[in-house]
Amino acid sequence: MSHVEAQESGEGVGAGVRDREPEKSVRTQRLSEFWFYFSENKGAVVGLVVFAIVVLVALTAPLIAPHSAILQNRDALLLPPAWQEGGQWTYFLGTDAVGRDVLSRIIYGSQYSLFIGVVVVIVAVSAGISIGLIAGYVGGWVDTVIMRMMDIILAFPSLLLALVLVAVLGPGLTNAMIAIALVLQPHFVRLTRASVMAEKQREYVTAARVVGAGPIRLMVVTILPNCLGPLIVQATLSFSNAILDAAALGFLGMGAQPPTPEWGTMLAEAREFILRAWWVVTFPGLAILITVLAINLIGDGLRDALDPKMKRS
Repeated sequence: MSHVEAQESGEGVGAGVRDREPEKSVRTQRLSEFWFYFSENKGAVVGLVVFAIVVLVALTAPLIAPHSAILQNRDALLLPPAWQEGGQWTYFLGTDAVGRDVLSRIIYGSQYSLFIGVVVVIVAVSAGISIGLIAGYVGGWVDTVIMRMMDIILAFPSLLLALVLVAVLGPGLTNAMIAIALVLQPHFVRLTRASVMAEKQREYVTAARVVGAGPIRLMVVTILPNCLGPLIVQATLSFSNAILDAAALGFLGMGAQPPTPEWGTMLAEAREFILRAWWVVTFPGLAILITVLAINLIGDGLRDALDPKMKRS
C-alpha cells in the first residue's frame, strides 16, 4: 500500500470514528435528558426502586423464600404473624388454612404476577401496534372496520369481557392471560393509529416514499419509531392493569388455580377467614397494592420524560 493510500485509509477510519462520536454524544445527551425529567418526579423514582425490589424478589424467590410455596404443615394451621401471640418466627407472616407459609407464597407469587404482566403486555403491544399501523396507514374502509371492532371491545367493562372470554376458553392461567391481552390491545390500536395518522403526512415520510421505501418499511422503520413515546407509557400502565385483572380473575376462580401461589388466588382461598385470620388476606392484598402502585408511579414518570408537552422548563 502506498503512502497516499495509507493516508486516505487512515483518514477514512478517522472520519468513521468522528462520525460515531457525535452519535454517542447525542445518545448520551438524550439519556441524560430522559433521566433528568424522570428523576424530577420523586414518586416515579420511588416506584422504580420498589419495582426493582419486587423484580429482585421474584428472581431470587427459591433462595430467599423460607419454605416451599405449596408445602402444607398440618401442625401449623392459621398461625398468626410472628409478632402476635401464638406466632412463630419460622412463619414470619403466619400461615394459611392448610399450614402453608404466607410469606413464601407471596414471594413466589411475585413470579407469577410479573410473568403475567410481561406476557400480556408483549401480546397486547404486538397485536395492537400491528393492527394500529395498518388502520392508520391504509385508512379508508379498512380503518373504519378495525376501529368499529375496537369500539365494540371497549364498550364492555374490561374485567367483565375478560371473564366472559375465560368462561369460553376455560379457567386457567394461560387462558386468563390470553383474555386480558385481548381486552387491553384496543388501547394500543387506538394510540398507534392516532400517532400514525399524525406522522404519515410529515416531510420525512414523504421523502422516504420518494426514494422508494415500500409501505411496510414506511410503517415499521420510518413511522413507528416516532410513535413509541405514548406506547411505552401505555404499556407500563397496561402492565399494572394486567396484574390487577389477573388477580381479579384468580379471586373469582377463573384465573390461576390452587395451589398456585398467585396473589388473587391466595385472596380467594382466604375469603372465609377474613374475620378470624386477617393476615391471610391483608398481606397478599398489600403485595398487589404496592406492586401496582409502583408501576403506575413509573408510568407517570415515563409520561413526564417522554412527552414533550409534559416537560417542565
